[in-house]
Amino acid sequence: MEISSRYNPKETEPKILQRWLKGSVYHAKKDPSKEPFSIVIPPPNITGILHMGHALNNTIQDVLIRYRRMQNYQALWMPGTDHAGIATQNVVERALAKEGKTKEDIGREEFQKHLWSWRDKYGSTIIDQLKTIGASCDWGRLRFTMDQAYSQTVGGVFLELFKQDLIYRGNYIINWCPRCKTALSDEEAAHKEVDGWLYYLRYPVKTKKNEKKFIIVATTRPETMLGDTAIAINPKDKRYDWLKNAKVILPIVDKELSIIQDEAVDPEFGTGVVKVTPAHDPVDFQLGKKHNLEFINIMNEDATLNKNVPETFQGIDRFEARAMLVELLTKKKLIEKKEPYNLGAGHCYRCNTIVESRISLQWFVKMKPLAQEAIKVVQQDKVKFYPNRWKKVYLNWMFNIQDWCISRQIWWGHRIPVWYCQNCYNPNSNDKKGIIAAKKAPKKCSDCGSDKLTQDKDVLDTWFSSWLWPFATFGWPFDGRGTKDDRRRTKNKKIQEEEFEYFYPTNTLVTASEILFFWVARMIMASLKFTGKIPFSDVIIHGTVRDDEGIKMSKSLGNVIDPLEITDKYGADALRFSLIFLAASGSDVYLSSDKFLTGRNFLNKIWNAARFIFSQIQNKKIKIDKLDYKLEDESDAWILNQLNKTIIDCSGLIENYRLDEAIKTAYDFFWHSFCDWYLEIIKDNFSKTKANNSVFILLSSLKLLHPFIPFISEKIFSLIKQNCSLDLADFISESGWPLEKKINLEPQSLAVFTKIVDSVDKIRDLRGDLGLGQQKLSLQVKTEAKLKEVWARHKGWFCRLVNAETITLVDSLERVFYQNKYWAINLKIGSADLAKFSHALDKKINNFNSLIKKTEGKLKNKKFIKNAPKNVVEKEKSKKSDFSHQLTRLKNLKEIIV
Repeated sequence: MEISSRYNPKETEPKILQRWLKGSVYHAKKDPSKEPFSIVIPPPNITGILHMGHALNNTIQDVLIRYRRMQNYQALWMPGTDHAGIATQNVVERALAKEGKTKEDIGREEFQKHLWSWRDKYGSTIIDQLKTIGASCDWGRLRFTMDQAYSQTVGGVFLELFKQDLIYRGNYIINWCPRCKTALSDEEAAHKEVDGWLYYLRYPVKTKKNEKKFIIVATTRPETMLGDTAIAINPKDKRYDWLKNAKVILPIVDKELSIIQDEAVDPEFGTGVVKVTPAHDPVDFQLGKKHNLEFINIMNEDATLNKNVPETFQGIDRFEARAMLVELLTKKKLIEKKEPYNLGAGHCYRCNTIVESRISLQWFVKMKPLAQEAIKVVQQDKVKFYPNRWKKVYLNWMFNIQDWCISRQIWWGHRIPVWYCQNCYNPNSNDKKGIIAAKKAPKKCSDCGSDKLTQDKDVLDTWFSSWLWPFATFGWPFDGRGTKDDRRRTKNKKIQEEEFEYFYPTNTLVTASEILFFWVARMIMASLKFTGKIPFSDVIIHGTVRDDEGIKMSKSLGNVIDPLEITDKYGADALRFSLIFLAASGSDVYLSSDKFLTGRNFLNKIWNAARFIFSQIQNKKIKIDKLDYKLEDESDAWILNQLNKTIIDCSGLIENYRLDEAIKTAYDFFWHSFCDWYLEIIKDNFSKTKANNSVFILLSSLKLLHPFIPFISEKIFSLIKQNCSLDLADFISESGWPLEKKINLEPQSLAVFTKIVDSVDKIRDLRGDLGLGQQKLSLQVKTEAKLKEVWARHKGWFCRLVNAETITLVDSLERVFYQNKYWAINLKIGSADLAKFSHALDKKINNFNSLIKKTEGKLKNKKFIKNAPKNVVEKEKSKKSDFSHQLTRLKNLKEIIV
């Protein structure tokens, strides 16, 4: 059959995808005859659009799943999406705003309808995009963190933790996002450095003689002084012994403040005297509790100042209020000085707004009791991190874990299953009186019998549902609940439990470092708590996708490369190949659009190699009905040996999650060993044996490459079926991972042939070094008698590949341009040419000396080493090493000519 001269991924990939989906190739089920392998997808947000981080993460997972599927494992990749509480609510609120409405205008129930409508319309967008890049999930199992059964699981876990006193409610300092108007956990409010000021404020000291005496207090947030309830010093700081029994007047508010002494105060910060604002600073909150201070919340939910401040500042935004206050203090001569100060400010992980530390009544999970077992399983390597350095990071966080704020002041999410009795509930009490936690709305209070009950308005943190993901997706706790649609794949509780026992714990989790604490650590804790098992045994932490300058990709910076644009231009396989090729284990990925040409060019190379083989088979009317690999000469043994090594190396590298090295190994074999050597060698002798062997190597190569580039490997696999009379599986994933094949040739003969191949490279290098261009060469080879026969057998293709007119086997040589343990080779060159070549070599040697000097200058430059991206520095080191190698080679060649 006629095969297109060019590979067209835009035409091919959608057709292949539909074949996979129609053939249920990705479906997995319990099969006692097979070993299970399972991965749960990090559920993308329903608001998500595929970005390079998604593409990298899911390609890694897909490589692992396809690899195990080909090894005859029962491989399950569990898919699903996350409801993304804050993000989804923000999207729908913006849509409402275009209509001139707010969620409060339409009410909670109507807003919920808008949210679900949006999810039904757009929530599967990213799933469709994942399919287009070849993600081979078992799509029939698609889960959603707010489907009915999953939601009931979330509620059940809350109730169980509440029952065990591992969930509590209390007034504590939390991170508050004034844009999203909700509490955030510490992990959701990562600190970023911002340029600010350190203000030195003058607080009047109250004296008996009404003397004008001041203390200097340093702060980066002067507006919070309006909520000060004390001044603190370190009891060991002798500079302020005189202040210990004094009183201080709070400027502007004109309120008397006490002096407290505490070793938590850092004498080195500012002046060693600090203001204490218990309602707006985590450290001050603890001081307030310890010293029984007043807690004054001065901010509204939107970060405007509230009625607890002087009227002038009420309703004013925090930053505007700061400017007003600084101006007023300056007029009153109560600012001693201000200094530029680089500070770490928490930012909302969703909208990037600077968060406020704010006292608030919230729900929390006690984490230390849950962390104990999760620490042990990592210490004992029952859960391993790749790269291993993340183990230390994980343990450090777990040893210092804080309670988790799980309540969010939004309307999209799992509503907290708690009701409050309006008759006997006291929000200021630490007991549970009047608090009813239940699956369904209770009819009356269990404490006083009142029927006046109100459900908590808050919803649970999105991560509270996500931490159950590895086991909740399997239907745990197997009580047959949920809608019929939820149970579409599981007829009854027994099947769910059997599948859970078969596939769980899962094998591998692939994720990014930024959600190590958000998600990975919490999943380990939740799984151990509720199932008694680890959720996965291996955690792969991949790097961040950055631009070619090392800057993290961001829409605001305009340096984003859209993976969908890449797939549209070059195909999904080119995207996948290039990402894995560049993603060294755990290291950041540096991208530019032209780097995807590597993937595109390789796909074209594969396509052209297949076309050549099929065209030779058709032109010579060769029938391939059985892949019986035979050795016609040493080249067949050589390429098979190369294939065997590639299979061993690729398998080991994938097993150890060194996927970039695996694809480079397969790439080098196919492009160089197979195409550049074997196919070139056999061009003039494409016999039936060579045809058979070529198809065998092509098919084995496609199997090796399939996990990385599934579309083109599937396409050419189907072409092999069409062009050869072979009994092959319906899909390449069902054809098995390639295995080593025994070579029936003595090692000595294989070694000799390898040296012939090496000799081609050496002659080609000489041609370049001497500037011979396309000039036909005359070669002389000196070797022992028994090897002359080998040379006679292979000199035809050797001459063609080095562009030589003749090869003469001789007993002695005038000079030796190249030699190995088996033979020596001379290029027949006249004396006039030798002088010309010597002059040309001098120029090249001088050039390399200059290049080495320039590179060394860069590497000795401390500013360059400090400021340049790591990959740029490594590139310079590699260049220096290469230049030095080339210089040595040219000097040796000069000696031969002279």
